Amino acid sequence: MSVPAAYIGVILIWSTTPLAIQWSSAGGGFMFALVGRMVIGALLCAVLVSLSRQPLSWTPAARRTYLAAGLGIYGAMISTYWSSQFVTSGVIALMFGMTPLFTGVVAHFVLRERAFTLGKIAGIIAGLGGLFGIFGASAQVGAHALQGMAALLVAVFIQSSSMVIVKRFGSQVDALHVTTGALYLAVPMFAITWGIVGGPHLSDIPPRALWAIVYLGVFGSVVGFALYFYTIRHLKTGTIALITLITPVMALLIGQLLNGERVTTTLVGGAALILGGLVLHQWGDVWVQRVMGARTSEG
Repeated sequence: MSVPAAYIGVILIWSTTPLAIQWSSAGGGFMFALVGRMVIGALLCAVLVSLSRQPLSWTPAARRTYLAAGLGIYGAMISTYWSSQFVTSGVIALMFGMTPLFTGVVAHFVLRERAFTLGKIAGIIAGLGGLFGIFGASAQVGAHALQGMAALLVAVFIQSSSMVIVKRFGSQVDALHVTTGALYLAVPMFAITWGIVGGPHLSDIPPRALWAIVYLGVFGSVVGFALYFYTIRHLKTGTIALITLITPVMALLIGQLLNGERVTTTLVGGAALILGGLVLHQWGDVWVQRVMGARTSEG
């Protein structure tokens, strides 16, 4: 596969996923959309594992990895889909764009990675500034929007924590197996939750919602992850980091063009701070070292 094509594919899928989440929940409720997506993803993973002729690993490390990834998918997706009733797809994209900031902080405590260097601290402060700005705008819109933002914050934290734990236990586990094992665990939990909450009949679901569910099940849950892991193996970390800068901006534009979402000045300002924070978090320490090196050479 062409690496540039895979890279562009990841950007397109991640940019359209927030809007697809909103469309999939229209008419049928967010739980039906979520269960449908995960069932499709699990079935597709089962087919791919069968075709690969490499059965799932059930070593202790693999089981811990599946558990961490499955619980992460369940918690993050429940929170995200519930929040999609009250916030725009652009806000969802911006919040998940902050995943590297949250992941860095969690990794500091779990993996003992350095998360509080000068550049990373500056990035975290800028990102939090943008987050508080968007929270303030949501508070002006209403209590439901504020609750949706809070749920997204929980979703990002759960996903970031899950990623760090998966990195700790699952470094030797195949990426397809991680996705498959996680979905095998998460799907029954989603189904039980849907049974408790209740859901509509299939005849009540609009065609656009059904197509969005299929799109998310195939591309959002399986193809997107496969392409992402493929690019990780072939590209530098800095190039991969650009994805989190590009997708929120594209998601905002897509939501405005295809869903008529209003992009306010406050949202733009918050987005700018979050994206600036991501830039500082990724490259701030390099810039600081260059400045300090230049001063040392001058002295």
